[in-house]
Amino acid sequence: MRILLQRVARASVTIGGQVTGSIDRGFLLLVGFTHTDTAAEVGWLAEKVIGLRLFSDAEGKMNLDLAAVGGAVLVVSQFTLYGDAAKGRRPSFIDAARPETAIPLYDSFLAALRAAGVTVASGEFGADMQVSLVNDGPVTLMLERMAS
Repeated sequence: MRILLQRVARASVTIGGQVTGSIDRGFLLLVGFTHTDTAAEVGWLAEKVIGLRLFSDAEGKMNLDLAAVGGAVLVVSQFTLYGDAAKGRRPSFIDAARPETAIPLYDSFLAALRAAGVTVASGEFGADMQVSLVNDGPVTLMLERMAS
């Protein structure tokens, strides 16, 4: 499981001309799954995201987490995080999980975040989405948890 996390001032996802999810201060999470991912990776990364202290305190140091700033997350499925462009000019997506594996994991990730009390907005798995964001900082991290 891979997550490209961006700290944002605001972000939204639009499908078919309609905004389906939007947040103000928080994290935009582009989330991808591979064939061997399980609930263990989902839970570990949900906890990691929730606990990351990426927001500035009164002294300007990154010491505050989502809860401390009343932040939210916008989660967008992103199979291309498992794209391999090492050979040729057209990426291979063979390492990306098929929808029958990825959709339940995606739904579990959303549920884990919500169960922890995080405000969650999301895109739609497999949809053609337009994502807009104002990256704050910019702060961008790649998070990964390999199947155990």
